Amino acid sequence: MKHQITFRQYRAMDLAAFTVLLCIGETLITLGATLWFPGEPWVLSLTPAITAIVMVRWGAFAAIPALVGAAVFCLASGATLSQYVCYCVGNLAALALTQFLYRQGWKRLHEQVILALVYGVMTALLMQAGRALMAIIQGANLGDGLRFFTTDSLSTLFSALLVWIMRRQDGMLEEQKHYLKRIAEEQEKEKQQRGYEPLQ
Repeated sequence: MKHQITFRQYRAMDLAAFTVLLCIGETLITLGATLWFPGEPWVLSLTPAITAIVMVRWGAFAAIPALVGAAVFCLASGATLSQYVCYCVGNLAALALTQFLYRQGWKRLHEQVILALVYGVMTALLMQAGRALMAIIQGANLGDGLRFFTTDSLSTLFSALLVWIMRRQDGMLEEQKHYLKRIAEEQEKEKQQRGYEPLQ
């Protein structure tokens, strides 16, 4: 008898896969930049891109990669406690975009290339804005807050690029309840069509 996983199991497996991918990628990129380019003023992070994708697929569950990505980045960078707070809490600002994705708003990302690129950019910018705000709350000046945007510009570009790539892959940038329902309907349609094929 064929065992079928439940929706919750599928969601847990999908979130785990993206989170593991994020942890590995974020660790390698951060350690590589720390070891090989310690004096460079820029930062590259996978967190905005992965969070943007997961947010389309699972809504507010995107808080998981947003928090995990921040924690891994801080750990690999040797961050202080205040920096952990700054990045972990600040990254959650990107979840404001769930309001745009609500009620199948994510479909517009497939219809409009520019909107998909803007979505990727906004995910990164909201994270940076959240970090800047948290830094200022903790006593940093405005200039220090603005540096979150300038040093993380590569992450912003990468987020837009990855969202653009993912929108071209079937089911990747799609709300997963909708995706599973669509696949089930397509399989049922194919099954019915095979059932009506004339005998040879």
